[in-house]
Amino acid sequence: MGLQWLSLIGAIWLQTMSGTNSNFPAYSSEIKHILSLSQLQLNNLALASDAGKLLGWFSGIAAVYLPLWLVLMIGSTLGFIGYGLQYLFITNQISSLNYWHIFFLNSLSGNSICWINTVSYIIAIQNFPLDRQIAVGLSTSYQGLSAKIFTDIVNVVISNPSSHIEKAKTYLLLNATLPLLISILAAPVVRNVQIGKTKKLESGFMLMFLITIITGIYAVISSLNFFIRLLPPLVITVGMGGFLLVPFVVPLVEKIKETFEQKCLLRREPRICNVGEDNFVACLESGDQKNQENGYSNRVYEIRVNEEIGAMEMMKRIEFWLYFFVYLFGVTIGLVYLNNLGQIAESRGNSTTSSLVSLSSAFGFFGRLVPSVIDYYFSKKGYIVSRPASMAAMMIPMSGSFFLLLLSKNNLCLSISTAIIGICTGAITSISVPTTTELFGSKNLGINHNILVTNIPIGSFLFGDFAALIYKNKANSEQDGSCLGTKCYQTTFVIWASLCLFGTFLAVILHYRTKKFYSWNRK
Repeated sequence: MGLQWLSLIGAIWLQTMSGTNSNFPAYSSEIKHILSLSQLQLNNLALASDAGKLLGWFSGIAAVYLPLWLVLMIGSTLGFIGYGLQYLFITNQISSLNYWHIFFLNSLSGNSICWINTVSYIIAIQNFPLDRQIAVGLSTSYQGLSAKIFTDIVNVVISNPSSHIEKAKTYLLLNATLPLLISILAAPVVRNVQIGKTKKLESGFMLMFLITIITGIYAVISSLNFFIRLLPPLVITVGMGGFLLVPFVVPLVEKIKETFEQKCLLRREPRICNVGEDNFVACLESGDQKNQENGYSNRVYEIRVNEEIGAMEMMKRIEFWLYFFVYLFGVTIGLVYLNNLGQIAESRGNSTTSSLVSLSSAFGFFGRLVPSVIDYYFSKKGYIVSRPASMAAMMIPMSGSFFLLLLSKNNLCLSISTAIIGICTGAITSISVPTTTELFGSKNLGINHNILVTNIPIGSFLFGDFAALIYKNKANSEQDGSCLGTKCYQTTFVIWASLCLFGTFLAVILHYRTKKFYSWNRK
């Protein structure tokens, strides 16, 4: 059992360091000045990282034929090359790179994230078969902390925070080296663990949830300006590192609990789980058999899938296209906003871009975690929450946050809107993987979900370039090509808010089309 939990902790650490693309807004303005880029060129660099996901399915094929540790090392090496060459260029160690070389290296770096994520998903699913959704949700939630952790380290390392070149160099160096280092450390535990009897691990996950929530609270508080002014960057960074070590308590506690139960003859039989009608999984615990004989139904734990559907058949379904555009007008718009956060803050006269990136990262962490907590709670009660309805519920406040940015230009509203967009984007991202499984099956999940997320580079190109063109048009009167004032993104925010509302409407339609699938409860 100890190695089982260590594998999950390894996946958590990998996810924590894999979100290297999320810190791009923290140094995008610096890259723009260093390379003398237009806003459109800068936006395309952010798009390049998303475009790397178009070939993410290569990692899935590799995981079938290669050991997981090797897949992990391939992915981290790709990131090392992509970010490392950019670092050498910024530091004048090499001088032969042009804009399109940087574009390709960003795509390579973005693709490396897919390899690390694939390994993390496989570990969570294989080693926690009865708790796979909770395990996947917990590990992916930590990816929301990536930008926060990288920003904290940068604040410690750089001696002159106002130096554009030093800030950009530090981020690129960390992006290249940290994922590779963590991959080397995690490689020994990144494997399928022979766990013997399968049983639910409720106590261990309860403790993990508690640790994760406290970690998220610290991440949010330490991202606030008053806290940053109160404590030195080194103290904040050491505290964050300490919280990432706390999950190692879980395998220790579980081992002590298991030993105590064996000695005191308190060991319970694991839940016996059988697949029933409509792919429901009914689980019995010790003592439940008597209730079943008296006419009570089995305790329903989870739902498997609606039906197994291949990629071609999936794309013929109305449900897929509803889902596709819900994701496009929800998660993708949120990611485009976060990619443009540096320029949005700069245009509004906000000089604390790094703290905003940390704030969005911390709230994104909570957003990714919330669906897992809800699943854990309602599954014990015998209920399943409609995931399309959950997406709709998340997109309403996201739309409102864009309107809030129109109403006020003060920094408080910018922080509030960034936090809301971060948590909603993170939540929908976390919801999406089980949604794909439930609507189209688990057998072709790798292919089906990769087809779905192709809307990320598509949306980054459409929404991001459109925002950049409006920014450029508003900046015509400025001498240096920069745009200042709320006018820079006013039209963009209106369009994004309207599309987000339309996406909410589509999510409601998807909910009603799949209502029969979700409308059941424990009897």
